[in-house]
Amino acid sequence: MHVDSRTSPYEIRTQTESRSRRTVEPVLMDTSEVAAMLNMSTSWVYKEAAKLGLKGYKLGRGRNAKVLYKRTEVFKWLEQQKVH
Repeated sequence: MHVDSRTSPYEIRTQTESRSRRTVEPVLMDTSEVAAMLNMSTSWVYKEAAKLGLKGYKLGRGRNAKVLYKRTEVFKWLEQQKVH
């Protein structure tokens, strides 16, 4: 696995079987993606994520700051919510 300077800051390029073919795996999700996946509002995610143990990564400052969440942490949290 290596970081390619042409990818966005929250994507990592990985190699598949053939060297000439590459796929991009997103590492981080923005708040709207998390909200859509959980079928909740973005304001709910902003308010409840920290309480639920989902750590956000703030990029930027002020009102234009973007909060991103690690995809693996979101799926791990979701798996922990499973009703047995």
